[in-house]
Amino acid sequence: MSRYSVLIVEDDQSLRRLLGYRLGRIYDVRTAANGEEGLHCINERLPDLIISDIVMPKMDGFALQAALQERNDTRVIPFIFLTARTDEASRMRGQHMGVDDYITKPFDLDQLLSRVERLLERSSQFRNQLDARIGRDFSQRLMPKSLPEASRYRSWFHNAPRDHGGGDIFDWTEPQPGTFFITVGDVMGKGLQAKFYAFSFLGFIRSALHTMLDVTTSPAELMKRVNQVLVNDPLLEDTFASLLLMRWEPEHNRITYANAGHCRPVLIGPHGSEIVPYSDMILGLDPGAEYQDSELEITPGTALVAYTDGLLEQQMTSGAQLGEEGVLDAVRHAHGADEPVERLIEHVLQSSRMPTFGDDILLFWLQRDEEEESARHPLAPRWFSPFREGMGAA
Repeated sequence: MSRYSVLIVEDDQSLRRLLGYRLGRIYDVRTAANGEEGLHCINERLPDLIISDIVMPKMDGFALQAALQERNDTRVIPFIFLTARTDEASRMRGQHMGVDDYITKPFDLDQLLSRVERLLERSSQFRNQLDARIGRDFSQRLMPKSLPEASRYRSWFHNAPRDHGGGDIFDWTEPQPGTFFITVGDVMGKGLQAKFYAFSFLGFIRSALHTMLDVTTSPAELMKRVNQVLVNDPLLEDTFASLLLMRWEPEHNRITYANAGHCRPVLIGPHGSEIVPYSDMILGLDPGAEYQDSELEITPGTALVAYTDGLLEQQMTSGAQLGEEGVLDAVRHAHGADEPVERLIEHVLQSSRMPTFGDDILLFWLQRDEEEESARHPLAPRWFSPFREGMGAA
């Protein structure tokens, strides 16, 4: 883990060297002799905390802090005034300018170190809480509010995002009555960056589907276009994603899909289960990548289960990851249950090292009713809340 960075702005060379030596044992320290030098250091790389004298040549501490308050990227950096001034007017001026602490010279170094540690801890907690809120907001925006509905079919969905998890996406559209396009994907990376790119990437997918469906309904051709956009767009040039794109035609009990390096789904029915085999290169690597359409028949009582790598990589009590065989076993265990996704998750967690999933988890279960069931359940989708750890039916 990288160390916190601290910038010391002090015109007294001896004190500047002393502070740099003592804080440098713990933090990544840079020093400056006045406010102008301090601004130059800040422009090169933002510090996690600033310690500054007030009275300095060229630019004093008040002017430095005022300059930082004018910028959105620097105004929240914890700031400590370290000064010989003891008058109340200077202290109040510093507080009004957003200074976090005010230490008068002479001072105790251990006390200074304690205050620096406290401010950095508080700042870290604030950033973590903010990241978690933004991450949850992105996660909500990456999930639809309903599921596709068709006669003789039922579907279940579950998504439990971690605060600092990656960029799982799920989306669907019905461009023509009775024809659905379903997207399941994962943008590589962790934390807010992955969620931001996932949000942008999903916008590109929706745009590609909207503009190309008049030309082609082939998932492979659509995938090819999405890949070209991903490779060539400057905003997303360093983004890589796995994607499962499915065209579902319930009237014909048919799913046509293209898979760009995504977790391979499971197909399970009364006569057995299997990993759906075909997968091509992930998106964002090669502008000339080609993708292939594959077709599945959904017979009575058969389900297609798609998921993201948060399930695949779950750590089990054995020390190994769940893996495809573990997913296949969990799907077999859940098939036939009234709430198969809930049963699947319970089965996996019973043998997991931790009581919860270690990463974002997303599951989509699409099942054709048995023939005799279709009369009793002509339309019965199931929806699990995508915005919290846990499940509940709508």
